[in-house]
Order: sequence, then C-alpha cells, then structure tokens
Amino acid sequence: MVKRWDVKMLTEGGMMIALATILSYIKVYEAPMGGSVTAGSMIPIILFAIRWGLIPGLAIGSTYGILQFILKPYFYHPIQFVLDYPLAFGLLGLAGIAYYIKDKNSFKGYLNVFLAVFIGILGRMISHVLSGVVFFAEYAGDKNPWIYSIEYNAYYLVPELIISCIVIAIIWKPLNKAIKAK
Repeated sequence: MVKRWDVKMLTEGGMMIALATILSYIKVYEAPMGGSVTAGSMIPIILFAIRWGLIPGLAIGSTYGILQFILKPYFYHPIQFVLDYPLAFGLLGLAGIAYYIKDKNSFKGYLNVFLAVFIGILGRMISHVLSGVVFFAEYAGDKNPWIYSIEYNAYYLVPELIISCIVIAIIWKPLNKAIKAK
C-alpha cells in the first residue's frame, strides 16, 4: 500500500533534512577533495526512510543532496552533479526497505534494520565511486581508477557506516517504541 504524502510526512522529512544538515557541519575528518566523516549526518535521512518507506526515503534523500550542493557546491559536469548529490544522497533512501519489516524489535528485525542501513550507505558509495571513476580518474595516477575511487570513498563512508550503526543501535529500541505509541 502506498502512503499518502501528508503534512506529517513532509514535516518530518523537512525536520530530518534540517537535522542532517546541522550534523553535516560537525566534522570528525574531511577528505581533501570532498567527503567527510561527520557526527552521523546520514542517520536522520536513513531513519526517515525506515519509518516512511522506500519512495519517500529516496525523495527526501535526493532533496537533502540538492541542499548539500547548494550549501557547498563542488561541480564539474552536470552528470557528476547528479551522481554526487541527488542520486548519491537519494540512494540513502534504499534503507526504506526496512519499512516492510514487521517486527523491528526482534533480533532478526535488528539485523534487517542494520542491513537496510548498509544498503543505503552502499548505494551512496556506488554513486560516488561511479562519479570518481568517470570524472576524477586523473587523481588516481598509476593506480586503477576503480580501486582508487573505491578506496577514496570508503575512507570516509566506512566510518560513517560504523557511526550510523552504533547510533542506531543505541536509539533504535526507544525510538521504535515512541513511533509505535503515536
């Protein structure tokens, strides 16, 4: 069943975009040519996707990506823009597959939620890797551009994945209980 785009969903999406934007300014590490390890800036988008589903998650993630571009543009080509901003951040919405999990509080439910988080961040990484191979291969030097791009993007996205999983593990049970109570 497709959920309506109601005021509650859109308001929550806007709040999650705002929270993700604020968290994106708390940087643990910033890579020299883009990308950074933050204080869990992807978590609000991922939680929104888990709560509302795949399509709303993709839409809110893409909107967040466009906002990230507006706030700190890094642009060489229109396709690079699409790969690095609306598509990459939109793919965080793939975590919305967890929306279809019935019992999210069981051990299997927890594993499925973490798998959904992994899939969302992996989707973002794939988009950035494609952008790196196509548009930034000259930075690879003698190294294979695919290996270089995977290493470069994994350098900040793997720590982001770990941070996201730890934070979600801590807040999941009380958050899920609060969501069910409403």
